[in-house]
Amino acid sequence: MNQAETAKMKAAAGIALHDLSKFYGDVLGVNRINLTIEAGITGLVGPNGSGKSTLMNLLAGIVKPTRGTLEVLGVSASNPESFYGQLGYCTQYDFFPVGINGYDFIRNTLLIHGYNKATAKALTLQVLQQVDLMEAAMRPVEAYSKGMRQRIKLAQAIAHKPDVLILDEPLNGLDPMARAQIIALFQEFADSGKIVLISSQILHEVDLISDRVVLLNSGYLVAEGDLNNIQSETGEPMRIFIRSGDAKKIAAKVFDLEHVVEAQLHYDGQGLFVRSSDADAFFLSFNQQVINQGWSIEAIGAADETVEAVYQHLIVETQVTT
Repeated sequence: MNQAETAKMKAAAGIALHDLSKFYGDVLGVNRINLTIEAGITGLVGPNGSGKSTLMNLLAGIVKPTRGTLEVLGVSASNPESFYGQLGYCTQYDFFPVGINGYDFIRNTLLIHGYNKATAKALTLQVLQQVDLMEAAMRPVEAYSKGMRQRIKLAQAIAHKPDVLILDEPLNGLDPMARAQIIALFQEFADSGKIVLISSQILHEVDLISDRVVLLNSGYLVAEGDLNNIQSETGEPMRIFIRSGDAKKIAAKVFDLEHVVEAQLHYDGQGLFVRSSDADAFFLSFNQQVINQGWSIEAIGAADETVEAVYQHLIVETQVTT
């Protein structure tokens, strides 16, 4: 069995949270979270105070739950050697030993994980190459830029080849080139069958890189899963954009279709926005109309199928119901 197959078997167990709660005295961190996180990239979304950092710290074994259980690949924090050995954690905060250089920051972590000196050296050089910090390896970390500090923390998180990556705001401070390189690294990690959990307030980035999302608000799980499914479950009409030279003809006919609640021409006259209360039914009936009418369609797709759009709707809905 090769390394990728082994990783996939482990990840199949996933991260399992059952009735998980954390209170800091009378202050709620997260409350009664039931969640399973599987292989791939999962985006953890929520504003400040939503419980993201608390959930990250619980998953990383930094804090203990007040109530409930948590297992990572079938192992709980009560078995620390196995639990922490399979985790890589990248915090959003900078904490480095005074005067340490990038090379020793990574190597010392690997020695703590039990690697011998030769293997620790080889893995350190490999991961420094992955995050493009070879030239800065012997410089003090305190002299690094914000982006370089982000990359050295990530290097430490992945150096021991964990099966689970927990990343708290990992893209902060990165320039566009470094951001693209690091995202590619996350995707490579996930493609090998491992679990990547990314916390972020930059919602459009979550859209781009996540296979699924977990939405938190005020310590509660608001929704989780594939973004398309979450959106359909909210009952919010989907906004669809159609790019076509026949946009005006389509606009004149579109209300003949069921489930259409709104239509608006694009300002250039070469497209229109349609809101539908049942997107699946709309696409089926619209496709038939395209064939019947002979309309020319350049592009069609969801105009607001984003984490931000869904999240804002869910938060408003939660506030109304409470």
